[in-house]
Amino acid sequence: MTVDSVTIALVGSGGAGAMTAGQMLLDAAANVGWYGLMSRSTGPQIRGGEAAALVRLSPTPVHGPGDRFDIIIAFDWQNVERFAAELPLSEKSVIITDPSQGEVPAVLAASGAKQVELPIKELAGRIPGGRVNMVGLGAVAAIVGLPRAGIDAVIQKALGKKGDAAIQASNAGIDAGSKEAAGWNLGLELAAPNKEGATRWNISGNEAAGLGALKGGVKFCAAYPITPATEILEWLAPNLAKTGGKLVQAEDELASIAMCLGASFSGVPSITATAGPGLSLMTECIGLGVASETPVVIVDVQRGGPSTGIPTKSEQSDLNIAVYGLHGDAPHLVVGPTSIGDCLFTTQWAVHLAEALQTPAIVLSDQAMGQSRAIVDKPADAPHKANRLLATDLGEEATYKRYADTESGVSPAAIPGMPGGEHTADGLEHAENALPSSQASDHQKQLDKRLRKLTSHDYGDAWADVEGEGEIAVVTWGSATGPSREAVRRLEAAGTKARLVAIRLISPVQPAKLASALDGVSKVLVVEQTHGAQFHKFLRGHYDLPGAVSVFSRPGPLPIRAREVHETLLSLI
Repeated sequence: MTVDSVTIALVGSGGAGAMTAGQMLLDAAANVGWYGLMSRSTGPQIRGGEAAALVRLSPTPVHGPGDRFDIIIAFDWQNVERFAAELPLSEKSVIITDPSQGEVPAVLAASGAKQVELPIKELAGRIPGGRVNMVGLGAVAAIVGLPRAGIDAVIQKALGKKGDAAIQASNAGIDAGSKEAAGWNLGLELAAPNKEGATRWNISGNEAAGLGALKGGVKFCAAYPITPATEILEWLAPNLAKTGGKLVQAEDELASIAMCLGASFSGVPSITATAGPGLSLMTECIGLGVASETPVVIVDVQRGGPSTGIPTKSEQSDLNIAVYGLHGDAPHLVVGPTSIGDCLFTTQWAVHLAEALQTPAIVLSDQAMGQSRAIVDKPADAPHKANRLLATDLGEEATYKRYADTESGVSPAAIPGMPGGEHTADGLEHAENALPSSQASDHQKQLDKRLRKLTSHDYGDAWADVEGEGEIAVVTWGSATGPSREAVRRLEAAGTKARLVAIRLISPVQPAKLASALDGVSKVLVVEQTHGAQFHKFLRGHYDLPGAVSVFSRPGPLPIRAREVHETLLSLI
């Protein structure tokens, strides 16, 4: 008897190797053909402290965290109560505990989960150079039926440069843990993977965003490190260089966005990455990008706010500042990836749109996608690249109109150095010839132009992921898409038809397309991770949602789980 999903938490204090074991477990699962998701739970401190690797494995695609944990294996119980709320258990769960670390904390034992003792520290101590995390990894592998070949490849890749002694110690630890757990018969063996014709990627959302930027044609990045966006910079630094691009670690977020605007003004597609506090600092320069019609992409990996907030936890509460945070009437692009893999497509698409429409594009990712890793089918590419419209045949006469009032709203841009392309470039309102103007007619014309180029563009089917049918629909965005998709499919599996609309293009709004997607719907559930229901209020302000509208909205730091959305849907039927 096998199961179709197993969710595992590997828990320990800093230095116990919980994250390393979790990463190896995910990598080994990828090697044998399973899908998976690994998120991490840490405290707000920079180094040390409590940590947990949260892994879900399945022979079918994994859309989000499980409803509860099937297995918790603890290398120690230090400070576990700090994230116990992130470890939902039931009487069907199994807690694997080392008797040398004391009793299972009451906050976990109260679940009624089965407790199994494994002398992790003792077994590791018998091995020269033995590590407790390898013993734990071996036990988990035996429980879920993970083939040893998958682990061996991971050990060789991870420790090959450390020499035979390190490899032998790790293998001995895995053997010891596997041997102890082999006879437990916990009923958590995972169904065999389906590997036919599969091309799987093992990638994080931040890595996918970086790759999307490269595929989109980005050649310059300036950014200031900030949790949880730093991995984008770490990935881009070597990979941009391989394509002839440059990355600058700026002194702050103000310098970052200003450098990107300067590079873009010179014709180089540019990107920066930040989190909520950084986005707050960037808003004036983003407005400069709108006024000067200079493309730039800003990836905001959202975290709990306001202010410094919760740097290591996820939330979707930057929606308002992303859409409305610029002073004046400043239309710009806001997009949100719907999954870890989709961070590639959406970032690539954002680069294309920013270049084609000559305006800033904000990509709203979040910590749940950015810092989590997943085994996914090969992500899609943006369908076609859109280049910046450049001026040609300018001649020597001073007749160039940088902000010509064209039918599409997009004006041919002159790159510095183009003969005849000289023009005034600043943040002041201007006439078509780029000279500063405070005339009402010029202001009206340029406002209309900047709005028209966004609203008249054809965004195709990429504006949202739409699936299913029926009279009940979930409308959501970002990382809330995964648990919403799983909840809708559970409803359908029980015989109730339902729809999912996960909006990728947040701004400009697409009222006709959403109306078509919701045609025939009598009940709508809006799902989001904010305290103030920002997404629902945004929808209510720009769209006519059909029928009875309900809202599932709560803040971080706890992830939204499919069970919560499913139970809410059941209450609406």
